[in-house]
Amino acid sequence: MRSPSILAVRGDAPYKTLSQIAEHAKKNPGSVRIGTAGAGSVGDFCVLTLNSLTGAGLTTVPFTGASPAVTALLGGHVEGVVLALGTMTGHLRSGTLLGIVISSGYPDFPDIPTLSELGYSEKLFGVWVGFFAPAGVPAEVTRALVPALERVIKSPAIGAKLRPLGMLMDYSPPEKLLAEIRDEHRRVSEIAAKSGLIK
Repeated sequence: MRSPSILAVRGDAPYKTLSQIAEHAKKNPGSVRIGTAGAGSVGDFCVLTLNSLTGAGLTTVPFTGASPAVTALLGGHVEGVVLALGTMTGHLRSGTLLGIVISSGYPDFPDIPTLSELGYSEKLFGVWVGFFAPAGVPAEVTRALVPALERVIKSPAIGAKLRPLGMLMDYSPPEKLLAEIRDEHRRVSEIAAKSGLIK
């Protein structure tokens, strides 16, 4: 299951694109504060990625969850948020919030571009959920579980229930999931080291 991350601003914000936000932030250092769901969250690493790519100098403001971040944005206490789509679907549909960039395309919001569509080589981090079992689980258990999970994940009925919540079912076999975990770990480590979060 995946829920893309979105950089969103208020619908009445003076900037409507990533380049406009970056330009404004460069001209007015410290003026663009981006709320996230917490310190070390996916949103935090998305902001670090955006700063690395654009040089915008966006200021991260970690909240204790997604809802307080959205409330702060609506109240004008921060200029944007980077959160999982599910926390903002209603506001994006109503136009109260405007999506600036998304970690991966979402059928309900085709007008929100990804970084690659904007010409960048990196991508934002999204939120995903996977199934895990203890190391050393018997092979016969894996042979039974993997196809069963695949059937459920590919079920149109389940996908239809999750899509309005900002989530898409996306089956990956174990080896593909493992490769993704390793790649994401590499990217996070590189960003953390470059930003001074780790030595």
